[in-house]
Amino acid sequence: MASFENTYARLPERFYARISPTRVREPRLIELNHALVEQLGLEGSPLLELDALAGNRLPEGAEPIALAYAGHQFGTFVPQLGDGRAILLGELLDREGRRRDLQLKGSGRTPFSRGGDGRAALGPVLREYLLSEAMAALGIPTTRALAAVETGEPVYREEALPGALLARVASSHLRVGTFEFFASRRDTEALQILIRYALERHYPARLGAEEGEALALLDGVIEAQASLVAAWLGVGFVHGVMNTDNSSISGETIDYGPCAFLDEYDPAKRFSSIDHGGRYAFSNQPSMALFNLARLAEALMPCIAEDAEEAAGLAGERLERFAPRFEAAYGRVFGQKLGLSRLDRAQGDGELLEELLSRLARHEIDFTLFFRRLCASAEDAGADAEIASLFRQAGVFEPWAERWRRRLGREPDAGASAAARMRQANPARIPRNHRVEEAIVAASLHRDFGPFRAMLAALSSPYEEDEAHAFLLTPPRPEERVQRTFCGT
Repeated sequence: MASFENTYARLPERFYARISPTRVREPRLIELNHALVEQLGLEGSPLLELDALAGNRLPEGAEPIALAYAGHQFGTFVPQLGDGRAILLGELLDREGRRRDLQLKGSGRTPFSRGGDGRAALGPVLREYLLSEAMAALGIPTTRALAAVETGEPVYREEALPGALLARVASSHLRVGTFEFFASRRDTEALQILIRYALERHYPARLGAEEGEALALLDGVIEAQASLVAAWLGVGFVHGVMNTDNSSISGETIDYGPCAFLDEYDPAKRFSSIDHGGRYAFSNQPSMALFNLARLAEALMPCIAEDAEEAAGLAGERLERFAPRFEAAYGRVFGQKLGLSRLDRAQGDGELLEELLSRLARHEIDFTLFFRRLCASAEDAGADAEIASLFRQAGVFEPWAERWRRRLGREPDAGASAAARMRQANPARIPRNHRVEEAIVAASLHRDFGPFRAMLAALSSPYEEDEAHAFLLTPPRPEERVQRTFCGT
């Protein structure tokens, strides 16, 4: 079996609390991620036994801990958050030698629970399983779901709900809020330890950087987050709660709470029931990523330079790199969606895209369906009629399509080659929100996991056409659209 240890537990005790998972009464396996098991080299491992996945038995080598961190939540700083319902069991080396955390989510109270029960309901566990695995299949950095387990015990929110656990795998669970935790306590020694640990784990090429390791780490995270958020926008993903405690140092998507994918394109779309002002709306995600990175820069300043003014200047210079890096990543993502190698501002590609997105928003066009159908138009103008029928009135799509096709013709490999490339950038299937809700209701109320498993199968190959999974190709009717999603706490 793969080796199992916990390097984070070797750090000073103030980085975490040692705590074991709370036993559950009657665990039952819902789903095991066999593809991830193979990737991790865990075939036949005792880690996959039900009692271990449920937290009723600690695997050999486990050192269970709950991590300490702080966070800006909807712009307000909370000096102590931490893992209130999750316990890090340890770390694995996968087949490629990459270190991966194994965490149990919904595993009971910890010293950071703040009065909560530390448990998770079945619905949020299934949501995170579905959406994180969909993101992985889409090729976007993310935590992964290893297993979902029923606990056989109810959890109480507004009503009694079936309880569950998620076994989650991540490159690490280091967050912007982890650094804020120590910065708010003026614990510079801990910050230095954390910087070195984060570099060794995620950015080893930046160790010993001439500019200093704090700046090197900041620069690495800026680059990773710029790329991540551009990828989100490319598939219409709305994270929903981009607090600094949900912002990963590794550049992975983490903590799938009130997240969702766009149906109709709307840059102001928000789903979270607690995001009353639209702070984390779809189009705000780049600016919110920069806000989070600025908080990381502030936390790192004591380690950047002794002089506060000098440290602020150096950190500010790095933060200024976010915008061009994001624009470059965004240009690659949306250029490929349009069949271009990248968006070329000199050729008016930015205006071409903005004109398109404006029309999609004005006519409430399904984001995923439109771009998937556009692939066919790249090789056959006759396909334009089917796309034009999506719009509320005639003559809206065709003028844009003519301009786009002229631009596409200036690419070295237009036609069939461009269409094939577009089909690798524009998924046919996403986790449609109304289908996710149907799967959760079927499992929670009727103990029917068929819709959940059908979605998992459909989402495992999102770029392939397959009529067997047609239920995810069709957008919801207006009355089926999910307007609000909820945190899993």
